[in-house]
Amino acid sequence: MIFLDTSGVLAMTLESDKFNRQAVEMIGAASTQGEQLLVHSYMLVESAALLQRRLGSEASLLFLSTAASFETVWVDGELHTEALRFLSRKGTSAVSLVDAVSFLIMRSHGITNYIGFDKHFLAAGFTQYLSE
Repeated sequence: MIFLDTSGVLAMTLESDKFNRQAVEMIGAASTQGEQLLVHSYMLVESAALLQRRLGSEASLLFLSTAASFETVWVDGELHTEALRFLSRKGTSAVSLVDAVSFLIMRSHGITNYIGFDKHFLAAGFTQYLSE
């Protein structure tokens, strides 16, 4: 199982993104290897909002319908509160609430690889997929 970050979704979708080719290769390799992609509800909202802003509602809706094939963790009150505690302990504004939720979910699912280009994942000890 591989975690899919918003930065991976944007890079894959936006042809002008400097990581577009790499993102498409990562997604293709994961698919070929039969890897399941994991996301969470906050990541879906963040990605859909950014896609809508940059490409319009049609692209956002297409992403959300495609996301039905991903395994999705729905953030509940307990996970949200745990992420807030995580951010309080870290004491940095560099990591977002969405990233904090991502890190907690990845750790709880034993996931080490992510598809994306957010360096906060590397700093948190995760590995960018295909970079090993």
